[in-house]
Amino acid sequence: MKFQGSENYVATQDLMLAVNAAITLKRPLLVKGEPGTGKTMLAEEVAGALKLPLLQWHIKSTTKAQQGLYEYDAVSRLRDSQLGDERVKDIHNYIVKGVLWQAFTADEPVALLIDEIDKADIEFPNDLLRELDRMEFYCYETHEMIRAKHRPLVFITSNNEKELPDAFLRRCFFHYIKFPDAETMQRIVDVHFPSLKKELLAAAMKTFYDVRNLPGLKKKPSTSELLDWLKLLMAEDIPLEALQSADSKVSVPPLVGALLKNEQDTTLFEKLVFMNQRNR
Repeated sequence: MKFQGSENYVATQDLMLAVNAAITLKRPLLVKGEPGTGKTMLAEEVAGALKLPLLQWHIKSTTKAQQGLYEYDAVSRLRDSQLGDERVKDIHNYIVKGVLWQAFTADEPVALLIDEIDKADIEFPNDLLRELDRMEFYCYETHEMIRAKHRPLVFITSNNEKELPDAFLRRCFFHYIKFPDAETMQRIVDVHFPSLKKELLAAAMKTFYDVRNLPGLKKKPSTSELLDWLKLLMAEDIPLEALQSADSKVSVPPLVGALLKNEQDTTLFEKLVFMNQRNR
């Protein structure tokens, strides 16, 4: 079982090596990188390429590790007992299976995405150490050990908002998705917009990297924002001349709101353009 990329996802050689290393080692693949660099999409594309069903667990600040295993709905059981419902005799009717339970008991191998793990409480990763390491957990309500029939291919993404515990990191294979260089970015754009004119793409790419390389930006535009911007340029039929200045001076690009997402960065960029124009 080897990942060799897909038609819809441009994977660099080192990223493919990381995926295949995690498969070989049978360890979760921890993927870090800037938001918008395709971490979540990686799990979707690998699952598709390897023909594995994908279970997704999107983490929020309020998510608890127990929710990934199971939850016992005691309130519903109490209500049903008051109504004389026969279902109360079997506690299994009130066990809500989480994604880890579903992945462990699946009849065929699956891929499991634990998305943005750094959003949760700092203890969240520690609470999953044993389950991800030994691929089993105990359900106290039903008095049964839930063991994985097949070890799932686990992807864990992080935006680096907080540090993860060393004990958790030790159990993962780690890969950092670097921001794509111009050549890789052009391949990514070609996948999404194969009919985009080369001249417009070249001008848009230059503008994008000029904006991204501005010193002092609070949030640099990402790959997904470049794709959104290109989609808008095509939809609005923006001419090539709007992206180019005759003397190659910095200018405010059309629809810049697709690239810069806060007033601090927009103001900074406008000041730079103003200063640039004054120095002409």
